[in-house]
Amino acid sequence: MTAPHRLSPGDPAPEFTLTTDTGSTLTLADLRGRRVILYAYPAAMTPGCTRQACDFRDSLASLRAAGYEVVGISPDKPEKLAKFRDRDAVTFPLVSDPDRAVLTAYGAYGEKQSYGRTVTGVIRSTFVVDEDGKIERALYNVKATGHVAKLRRDLGLD
Repeated sequence: MTAPHRLSPGDPAPEFTLTTDTGSTLTLADLRGRRVILYAYPAAMTPGCTRQACDFRDSLASLRAAGYEVVGISPDKPEKLAKFRDRDAVTFPLVSDPDRAVLTAYGAYGEKQSYGRTVTGVIRSTFVVDEDGKIERALYNVKATGHVAKLRRDLGLD
């Protein structure tokens, strides 16, 4: 497998229709007219992914006040996402991409470095999609801890 294709500002955000942690369906088109922070994480209920989800949860009111919706995406099944949501009081949608097609379309699945080895998996990434469905920011290989604070600074929210 080669390195994934990466998105750049101005690219159209790949459309998706995925099942959420509540069992409903969410599409990117449902969010048109709002700015969306879509963040890709490897696995629900792991320490880094929990820290990142809680950071987004704790920043959600101010992100929404600034016009952003937050959506988390991982290959986890909706049932596991529901447990994650309930355990950590996650208050934004978590969507399931079990075949990793959407993650791949966003360049957030493929070869990555893990503890000095090349492995294939979810590349922790964050995408800011504008009101018209275009990529505003595409951030790859982000850190779980401190990423939300950095993103808030980059978006001028702090």
